[in-house]
Amino acid sequence: MKIIAIILVLLLLYLLAIMPRLCNRPDYKPFYGRMYAHRGLHNMNPSLREANSPYCNGGNYPENSYAAIKRAVEQGFGIEFDVHLTKDGIPVVFHDDTLLRICGVDGNLKDYTFEELQQFRLLGTEERIPAFTDILKLVDGKVPLVIEYKVEKNANSLCSTCDKILSDYKGLYCIESFHPLALLWYRRNRPDIVRGQLSENFMKTTPNVLFFFLAHLIFNFIASPDFIAYNCKHYTELSRTLCRKLYRCLSIAWTVRSQDELEQIAPHFDSFIFEDFIPKV
Repeated sequence: MKIIAIILVLLLLYLLAIMPRLCNRPDYKPFYGRMYAHRGLHNMNPSLREANSPYCNGGNYPENSYAAIKRAVEQGFGIEFDVHLTKDGIPVVFHDDTLLRICGVDGNLKDYTFEELQQFRLLGTEERIPAFTDILKLVDGKVPLVIEYKVEKNANSLCSTCDKILSDYKGLYCIESFHPLALLWYRRNRPDIVRGQLSENFMKTTPNVLFFFLAHLIFNFIASPDFIAYNCKHYTELSRTLCRKLYRCLSIAWTVRSQDELEQIAPHFDSFIFEDFIPKV
């Protein structure tokens, strides 16, 4: 009997730990059934250029660039993009912590001011790292946004800076992050904003206790997310499934890279972040 009681207690604690926000939820129905272009409608995948893919459609559109996001707006897709803080505290739209992959130079983005970053080009094009404010002006509420906060021990400053800017934005948006402290900031300071926990099965690449908790959404009791954005390749993960089925939590798939993959995972998610193809819906 003691063993059964222990198992039941542990099960209860687990269910409480992964529980998303259930009370006083903001309306996140507008985010259901949406397709979000991952980092804009970009086309810098060399294999797509060589294949003359319809997704490429000519021109150079690096990820998270003004051009790629403008293209997604013109085609009516929602957009998922990433935000970092520069050395001088300016939010910019960029994915990596380092500049090497996209800009071809050494160093971390956070070690440069916004003005200094403008000397670098994105993937050899004429595009530069865009300011968060310029991207918001471009989108101007025409399509919904999923804004990912890239936290580097700066959750409070990143969230407060971006939220101040977003307070004047009239369009539909939500925020998401891998870091539970970003969601905690919103839980405490802006409970009216839809927030999402990003995750995947980190245990395949980073097997430690912290990433075990993140992979299985154990920090939900801190973050209290409104949706779970999970790697679509790991759609069978138990905690993600329970959040969607048991707690009726919005579930967003990232990053879907083909029509076949979209059709395979469609029954397991509610909305989709896509890349490398134009989804048929």
